[in-house]
Amino acid sequence: MTAFGFVVDEERHLAVILSAPMFTGIIESIGKIARIEPKGGDARVTIESGKLNLSDVQLGDSIAVNGVCLTAVALPGNGFVADLSAETLSRTAFATLKVGDPVNLEKALTPTTRLGGHLVSGHVDGVGEIKSRSEEGRSVHFRIQAPDELARYIAEKGSITVNGISLTVNGVNGAVFDLNIVPHTLQETTMDGFAIGTRVNLEVDLIARYLERIMLGKRAAEPGTEGISVAFLAEHGFMKSS
Repeated sequence: MTAFGFVVDEERHLAVILSAPMFTGIIESIGKIARIEPKGGDARVTIESGKLNLSDVQLGDSIAVNGVCLTAVALPGNGFVADLSAETLSRTAFATLKVGDPVNLEKALTPTTRLGGHLVSGHVDGVGEIKSRSEEGRSVHFRIQAPDELARYIAEKGSITVNGISLTVNGVNGAVFDLNIVPHTLQETTMDGFAIGTRVNLEVDLIARYLERIMLGKRAAEPGTEGISVAFLAEHGFMKSS
């Protein structure tokens, strides 16, 4: 992955060097949208950071907000300010947020950060929608509709990021996937506020995307190549003909 490099220090210890902002999907704080300022086709958002420790955050640092990697352009003391491009507004669920809405926050990981979730880039792949919510003991079961084009990246017991939260997929049916959320996650994230119709940011597992490109081999360099298809799998012996 281009986001990582490796070096060996004088004591022969392997260290991971981050060359691009990355996250783990472990939410550090629930913040709140304090202000939204439209700026032409873009916007500037002010976010109250709640219990998130900003003492080590500098201007230009990255913070994931509902799974969207944003750059801090001002640090007013009780939070941070970030710009939202037209691209971000069109490809994420940010356009549905309003002043007062809670958001999940996570600072970019460092080489010494414990990787408790999975590798998350903060680049949203698509917007999903909550289709059902039901109580299962002390947990809550969610069913989420993903965009059709993301279905091939979502696997049972695989990882997915929902509004910045690293989660395990419990079941898949087409482009619909299931999640079982324990009380701790409900308490420490915005998921307890999810209702039928809530739109959420989705980021699929980075490994699935890289694996798809690797499997394409030389075809990856061909213009117009979109990814793995049923025909491709059959042609290369991954599927048996009936």
